[in-house]
Amino acid sequence: QVQLVESGGGLVQPGGSLTLSCAASGSIFSIYAMGWYRQAPGKQRELVAVIPTGGRTNYADSVKGRFTISRDNAKNTVYLQMNSLKPEDTAVYYCNMAIATMTRKVHDYWGQGTQVTVSS
Repeated sequence: QVQLVESGGGLVQPGGSLTLSCAASGSIFSIYAMGWYRQAPGKQRELVAVIPTGGRTNYADSVKGRFTISRDNAKNTVYLQMNSLKPEDTAVYYCNMAIATMTRKVHDYWGQGTQVTVSS
């Protein structure tokens, strides 16, 4: 089985910064795209940023220039550096990875979610 464990959420003042981490473990053969999504109360889950194995990262317009996604393939980990946070960034953040297990089948896996609250 594969598990994704997130960390790094919390309460931060507007203009502050947070870094989220998400580490995958288990029967992993290879990890393809990694990404972060978020869901605010009463809203649908939305893509925040995605980083493929090779190629360009992609960001939601609302976070461009403020958030940076990165990955450490040796650690099976994806990060989301969030700067200049705004109250509208408040949401539960979920990591997502496309992972091939030892059976070579590729599945989507999700983290448990971590709360980010931006408030003074």
